[in-house]
Amino acid sequence: MTTATPLPDDSAADPVANGSAAQRDRRKRILDATYALAKEGGFDAVQMRAVAEQAEVALGTLYRYFPSKIHLLVAALDQQFADAAERLNVREIPGDTQADRVLYVLKRLTRGMQGDAKLTEALTRAFMFADSSVAEGIHSVGMAMTSIVNHAMHGGPVDADSITDEDVAIARVIGDVWLSALVGWVTGRSTAEQTAAHMETAVRLVLRD
Repeated sequence: MTTATPLPDDSAADPVANGSAAQRDRRKRILDATYALAKEGGFDAVQMRAVAEQAEVALGTLYRYFPSKIHLLVAALDQQFADAAERLNVREIPGDTQADRVLYVLKRLTRGMQGDAKLTEALTRAFMFADSSVAEGIHSVGMAMTSIVNHAMHGGPVDADSITDEDVAIARVIGDVWLSALVGWVTGRSTAEQTAAHMETAVRLVLRD
């Protein structure tokens, strides 16, 4: 089994990630305002002027951070996954098999997102509508999801050098299936129970312990 090729460091491409404390604080206020508006009214409620007003930043400043509403909401989704990955890093995941552990984590994530339906609708719709101009944000979301699944597969924090190309490929497939299942729930094509059953089937097929 070969060691996985190192993945690119997205923070290097994000000027805010390496910016001043004031820039990072401003970005946090923008994302917090985005979450608040989305929780209240879903995708349509997230308007750039409303976000700027609630975050107490100039509209031009908001556009310098995020060129469009889709860029903004994809960044908010990425932050949600990054926060989840950080929380996972301080705990071990229960389960006797890789499939058990991955399902435990995905079910917790899914229940959390389904419990905040309007926010999830806004973030997921943005992910669906994103085009090539949002490629960097979409890549970052995928990397965060891959990290979450790999953590679950290994049952806890794992050294990057011990993650193989196969681990990364499996995590990406599972992440794609999970996001697809979430889109099905958001668009009303499947119920919460059907979403859970779909994920259970997919994960156990991919991770045959």
